[in-house]
Amino acid sequence: MKKLTKQIQVGNVRIGGGAPCVVQSMCSTDTRDVQATLDQIGRLHGAGCEVVRCAVPDLDAAVALGAIKAGCPMPLIADIHFDYKLALKALESGVDGLRLNPGNIGERWKVAEVVKAASERKIPIRIGVNGGSLEKELLVKYGHPTPEALVESALGHVRILEELNYDQIKVSIKVSDVQRTVEAYRLLSEAIDYPLHIGVTEAGTTFSGTIKSSVGLGVLLYMGIGDTMRVSLTGDPVHEVRVAYDILKSLGLRRRGINFVSCPTCGRCQIDLIPVAEEVEQRLADIDQEITVAVMGCAVNGPGEAREADFGIAGGRGEGLLFRNGEILRKVPEGQMADALVEEVLNSLKKD
Repeated sequence: MKKLTKQIQVGNVRIGGGAPCVVQSMCSTDTRDVQATLDQIGRLHGAGCEVVRCAVPDLDAAVALGAIKAGCPMPLIADIHFDYKLALKALESGVDGLRLNPGNIGERWKVAEVVKAASERKIPIRIGVNGGSLEKELLVKYGHPTPEALVESALGHVRILEELNYDQIKVSIKVSDVQRTVEAYRLLSEAIDYPLHIGVTEAGTTFSGTIKSSVGLGVLLYMGIGDTMRVSLTGDPVHEVRVAYDILKSLGLRRRGINFVSCPTCGRCQIDLIPVAEEVEQRLADIDQEITVAVMGCAVNGPGEAREADFGIAGGRGEGLLFRNGEILRKVPEGQMADALVEEVLNSLKKD
């Protein structure tokens, strides 16, 4: 059962308090390049991203957030480190949220200035603890970024904001190791009721990072932990969004887009199924509707899986049976299977 956390609001998106886990990503563009950033945000939004974050390394980037916010179709979060003036300028530019660590902003009065400006605008702050930038005193105390060290860091940052009478807080606590990430979030979830943003940071390339993220985030979500999530991949951030939804769909937590079913192939398969499955999945990747599409390769499990799907094809010897809503429509030659299935899906969705 999902843990019920305090609900906050980032722009028009509710986070925590029983709301579905929100999918977010971060732009890989130079924030100072407004058009390139908006182009990438548009692609992320098209893939289903619900909250987007931009790095703010300097004042020019903070100023550029104003133009980015004006063209951004979803809540925009500013990623701030060290310089409180960048946070203040980002707030002036109209962002919907801040990601920062109060402990690395500097003197208490600087943190108070940021909190005052955020509070006046009803803008939440995400405390983002990362194993790669843990405080030196905690590294000395624990030896390395242990789950306990990460939690102590997070609670220290939370305490700073609470002492300033600020509670519009979201917290993340990430390392690149799956087991330490899971344990850290488990401990943190027991300690606080603020919404948690989950992720395995620096997870890796699209392949290895997807595996790490799927295991780590899957475990946390199954435990009921996680109000927002980011899949951190070295690659096009659009892949982050697609992987996030696939993780959520696999656990029955979100229903956006296609649930794609395909068999792994074996000696019973009498067609070249792999390129058919890959082509169908690629051509239908941008569909938003909640449908199940099956691409199966043999007579043992194929007809049953294809019949249970909204749309499916079950291969035989050099041909396949095309299904829609459990009914056989016709036989299709092997060379036409991908086209037939894709066209059937697209034509049926147009009619709906």
